[in-house]
Amino acid sequence: MRVLVPDLPAFHALAQPGDTHLPGTELAFYSNKAGVPAGEAGGAVLWLANAATRDALLAVPGLKWVLTLTAGIDHMRGQLPAGVRLYNAHRLHDRAVAVHVVAGMLAACRGFHRFRDAQARGEWLSKPIPQSGLHTLDGQKVVLWGYGHIGRQVEAMLQPFGAKIHGLTSRTEPDLVDYRLAEADWVVLLLPSTEKTRGVLNAGRLATLKPGVWISNQGRGDLIVTDDLLAALDSGQVGGAVLDVTDPEPLPPGHRLWKRENVIVTPHIASTTTDLQERGAVYARSVILDLLQGREPEGEVGLSDAY
Repeated sequence: MRVLVPDLPAFHALAQPGDTHLPGTELAFYSNKAGVPAGEAGGAVLWLANAATRDALLAVPGLKWVLTLTAGIDHMRGQLPAGVRLYNAHRLHDRAVAVHVVAGMLAACRGFHRFRDAQARGEWLSKPIPQSGLHTLDGQKVVLWGYGHIGRQVEAMLQPFGAKIHGLTSRTEPDLVDYRLAEADWVVLLLPSTEKTRGVLNAGRLATLKPGVWISNQGRGDLIVTDDLLAALDSGQVGGAVLDVTDPEPLPPGHRLWKRENVIVTPHIASTTTDLQERGAVYARSVILDLLQGREPEGEVGLSDAY
């Protein structure tokens, strides 16, 4: 089977003799600069491809399956040819994203962002800033909006801190969604970007939340109406936010979110680890081996999958 893979060292290693070799597989390497090799291919591993490269990969003759080494699949909507199976790689990212979520919540609870700002100013804060509300997560009501693989890991990590966790999915009754959100001290967004979820946290919804609620978004930036969030931060309705994704993204210089002392922004790196390329290649190898040996890999998704 011929498989198109990213032109990266960890994937080249799969083509070399040794423990990671893929017998019965011809690997062909693509990149955004060099493009996609000519000829048929039975499968493609999609990663770090720009729109033009992605379009070229999906147009390859003979394509039967695509593995996207991302957890989200919103970049594939309207793109996948009929009859081509799609797999995602949530297991590659779940742990790192869950750790990022919890780290952001703990940092915010302890006011690390404020003290880091003071450090940059060379200022020793002998007394905690009153409005920073230094506390622990003990007894805090945390709503995980998008309760899938990542949400379950976040829940497990938060339990030792005494937080009270509630997960919301697309099957949760609307009245219960409203109730859980209204009582939350933290709303953690882990949703994909779909027609149903874009702008789900808008002025109307924010007004129904508990005053002082914190928002954490590791889903997609367009889940939140940014101007509405800024207004809620101004009024105090929202106590603060931890944002790994934003709308717009990347967040441009001079944007009003940058200088909010109660907003922690990271540049869409929740799933990033120093060994991500190597882990991605190992994960791709496991999926290819499953397919070669007639086993069904985990992670098959449909483009209508939500949360």
